[in-house]
Amino acid sequence: MESICPIDSQFSHEISALLKPPPAHQLQEYFDNLIRTRQYLGLKVKHDGEFGKGVYADLDFGEGELVLKDQILVGAQHSSNKINCLVCSFCFRFIGSIELQIGRRLYLQGLGVSTSNGCGRETFSHNSHDHCQVDSSEDEDNCYMEEHDELGECASSSSKDKVPLPKGVVESLMNGELALPYSKEFPLPSAIACSGGCGEAYYCSKLCAEADWESSHSLLCTGEKSESICREALSKFIQHANETNDIFLLAAKVICFTILRYKKLKTAHLKEQEKYTSAIVLKNGDLPLLLEAWKPISMGFKKRWWDCIALPDDVHSCDEAAFRAQIKELAFTSLKLLKEAIFCKGCEPLFSLEIYGHIIGMFELNNLDLVVASPVEDYFLYIDDLPYPEKKKAEEITRQFLDALGDDYSVPCQGTAFFPLQSCMNHSCYPNAKAFKREEDRDGQATIIALRPIFKEEEVTISYIDEDLPFDERQALLADYGFRCKCPKCLEEEP
Repeated sequence: MESICPIDSQFSHEISALLKPPPAHQLQEYFDNLIRTRQYLGLKVKHDGEFGKGVYADLDFGEGELVLKDQILVGAQHSSNKINCLVCSFCFRFIGSIELQIGRRLYLQGLGVSTSNGCGRETFSHNSHDHCQVDSSEDEDNCYMEEHDELGECASSSSKDKVPLPKGVVESLMNGELALPYSKEFPLPSAIACSGGCGEAYYCSKLCAEADWESSHSLLCTGEKSESICREALSKFIQHANETNDIFLLAAKVICFTILRYKKLKTAHLKEQEKYTSAIVLKNGDLPLLLEAWKPISMGFKKRWWDCIALPDDVHSCDEAAFRAQIKELAFTSLKLLKEAIFCKGCEPLFSLEIYGHIIGMFELNNLDLVVASPVEDYFLYIDDLPYPEKKKAEEITRQFLDALGDDYSVPCQGTAFFPLQSCMNHSCYPNAKAFKREEDRDGQATIIALRPIFKEEEVTISYIDEDLPFDERQALLADYGFRCKCPKCLEEEP
């Protein structure tokens, strides 16, 4: 059955305006301002008639030198990864303490919660009398006990090869009653709970908590202070995303981001009207305000998700049409749940299937993996590198926890994000830069490092794929991005 969204036909003019690529002068103005306000020294964005926009060096970079640290516009931790890592929901920095990170994970592991089946939604209960104390001070650890009834739905066999711990040890670790040796060498920001009361989002600072609330979370919070028009529908939307594809959560963040920007612009416009006896009436209704709110998203390259998603290896080419129709229907189901939860009059076009599909497609084509190294890995490596007497004494305590965690103790924070400047970087199979996290890079920002000397006016390129693959395989993978690579390496290797 074909998915038909009535908003697509009712707001076709507005949808076309939203999806129209910005003119070159507007694009240049936006990125010039972005580079200036974020102080991205040594870079500029230029528009090329053949390849579109690209990032160019405005000064020389040496091999291994930092080219860019790009802030996230919209990002999300993978649902399943939330079981392994407690991070700030805005900047994705690890939070709490080493004890909390280890204890929380072992606690969920003991409940049989899977780290791989996608059941990653969390609802923490805070009970300072029975289990733990939540405090923002640096001297006391926060602790989070998972709701048994919801997480019990996710059965796991991954804990069969783990070494169980004595009863009560994990709770003592989470509650701060048990301190691990040398854990103070790895201090983490205290965890601050979402002010909306959802028990799902935590932050490294009040600044991050406020920024996330203002950018999207106020509409996506399931707590009592949520600004969602229907929290029940919102919970259903989140559950559907966790059970199918958490890319829907990213798309929801984009829509919320745009709605909240629109509301601010609308409020400012109405205040401006009050200054004059004759009201200023916008042409085309509120569309100019919506277009302005949408501007940061309009800069990303987009295609419909069901048109650009790569065909899985287990789907035969003769079944491609059915597969893409199924993907479209999945997106439509998600959209209907989201619309019921956060619909906003004045932003109706954002709830069209056409817009929703293009937002998801933007992540499919422009995303960079969000990865933040785990301090738990650093901690156990530190213990392993201690001189013998200290190491032996420390491992008398830490060994049981390392054995209980198993071989995957070092899982990092993982997710997907859209970075405005990184998304402008074009591909090359012989790139001069790459995404690479240095030791000091402990949040979700994209870090781009020079692979070799990059000279002023030279384009900064990265590889979207494994550039070491054979020519034909590279071209096949890049076809999913909608182009055929003509970099020097491909031209040299082309038969």
